[in-house]
Amino acid sequence: MRADAKKNYDHILKVAREVLGKGDASASLRDIARKAGVGDGTLHRHFPTRETLLEALLRTNFEEMAQRASELEASDNPAEALLIWLREAIAMTRDYSGVIAPMVAAIADESSALHSSCVTLRSAGTRLLTRAQANGVARPDMDGNDLFALISALAWLGEQPPLVPQAHHLFDLISDAILTRRSASAE
Repeated sequence: MRADAKKNYDHILKVAREVLGKGDASASLRDIARKAGVGDGTLHRHFPTRETLLEALLRTNFEEMAQRASELEASDNPAEALLIWLREAIAMTRDYSGVIAPMVAAIADESSALHSSCVTLRSAGTRLLTRAQANGVARPDMDGNDLFALISALAWLGEQPPLVPQAHHLFDLISDAILTRRSASAE
């Protein structure tokens, strides 16, 4: 990529991250181009669709979450590792307003520009979940699809102003539903 094209690409991503990160989920590609100070044609050469723009925005974050999962796999406490990763994945997803619906759709659509990145995120969480299940600290009837759905649901709840004050409590409720009760098995 030419230096000027790379500069435009990076600048468009920066502006899109700011726009979507500020909760402007309804921002069109045209709005983003205008705020980036580039023409529609320039934006569309780099990102032909909203989904390709979202994929470029999320790819790095999802890869970082996969790396974070790898780090947490070394933890002596698989239940805590799973919950740390889950909380961080929810926070990262919530940072980009309006991405939850496209993420949920993309996980099942192999032709989606977001599919590969979403699979990366789901696979990272699945590894931690499987490890927790193997250690008997997570319910055995869950899979990575369930975990991905919970990330999406809890991130969506965190975008709803009336529910924001309950976000931590709801996370704790879900956590209790995911983890097996060690105290109950000790009785």
